[in-house]
Amino acid sequence: MSYQDFIDYLKYEKRVSPHTVTAYEGDLSQFFGFLEEKLEIHQLQDVHSGDIRAWVITLLEDESLSPRSVGRKISAVKAFYRYKLKIKELTVNPTLTIHTPKIAKKLPQYVEQRDMEHLFDDVPFEETFEGLRDRTILELFYATGMRESELLNIKIQDIHFQDNTVKVLGKRNKERIIPFGNRLSELLTLYLENLQKIFSDGTENNYIFVTVKGKPLYPKAVYRIVRKYLDMVTTIDKRSPHVIRHTFATHLLNNGADLNAIKTILGHSSLAATQVYTHNSIEQLKSIYNQAHPRA
Repeated sequence: MSYQDFIDYLKYEKRVSPHTVTAYEGDLSQFFGFLEEKLEIHQLQDVHSGDIRAWVITLLEDESLSPRSVGRKISAVKAFYRYKLKIKELTVNPTLTIHTPKIAKKLPQYVEQRDMEHLFDDVPFEETFEGLRDRTILELFYATGMRESELLNIKIQDIHFQDNTVKVLGKRNKERIIPFGNRLSELLTLYLENLQKIFSDGTENNYIFVTVKGKPLYPKAVYRIVRKYLDMVTTIDKRSPHVIRHTFATHLLNNGADLNAIKTILGHSSLAATQVYTHNSIEQLKSIYNQAHPRA
């Protein structure tokens, strides 16, 4: 039983992220391995809903897997079967009666506004190329709410100082334009001046965020940079680039920004993905109420 055609479909037609492709490959490999090794099923047409349910039970019994992980694996299999129906290799979908486990919704973690102000106003950054680069990365994340992958792929020509905007390539290769303020504009100008002095012949592919050797910066390095500085100002559990994205959206909403505008800036395909941040605002209001009301 092969699923390579489905993986190619995800890569080249749906243009999903490499991370998603890798996850789906692993999930489908596990699923078909179970069918062949445990149930001795070798033909896709011989797979029934009971067989899939047996696989799901083994997932749920695995204490190392969270309900979210189990849900993702089931989603991968469901997507595979929808694809096979679409190309008419199958006429029956055995996953229709398979349900994903309920997942308790967690509010996105974010850094308090005072802590972000403390980071940029009080925390010292080294007076080196790396120090300036790290500050620029953090300011850019907080000023735009962009994803880590979007930041890593920014090139010099993507920044437009005439109108203070940056062009990024988001999920499924969708381009969008994000505005930024004068403070970040000044910092970016200073950083690019230093970049061009140090790498007078240009950086590889014109990427603006590079190592001291001029090589494009990579995700683990960005994570370490963000973690290092957030460690100095907050004790929240998650201290990653994505947390700054949550922080950006929550702070905008708390300060009166329109939800649809936040959706556009973040590059969300639906408003539902953005509405999760309203819960953070409600929780903040509850906290203020409980602290301030004499009979709370």
